Amino acid sequence: MIVTTTFDIQGYRVKEYKGIVRGIIVRSPTIAQGILGGLKGILGGRIGAYMEMCEQARSQAYDQMIEHATQLGANAVIGVSYDADEVVSRESATEVLCYGTAVVVEPAPRG
Repeated sequence: MIVTTTFDIQGYRVKEYKGIVRGIIVRSPTIAQGILGGLKGILGGRIGAYMEMCEQARSQAYDQMIEHATQLGANAVIGVSYDADEVVSRESATEVLCYGTAVVVEPAPRG
């Protein structure tokens, strides 16, 4: 699966558009991540526990998007982007969305 943030892929042409695909994950920190993150928030500095949680959420959202594109019969996703938002309820949670346009591409004719 070819995945790009651009809307074209060098050496390929879009043969068919399959539609918008997305992956969405809502994560909250584990107890350990919350404690470590809270301490770092007080002391200042890089909050590795929260960075790890965010990276896991991005990775899972990406994987879901790829799975969605595969189900539609695409072999590429163009215009990929991420969005994140804090979901506030009893516990703090972060929503991560990964989305793009699923397409079928083929090698461009040489000429």
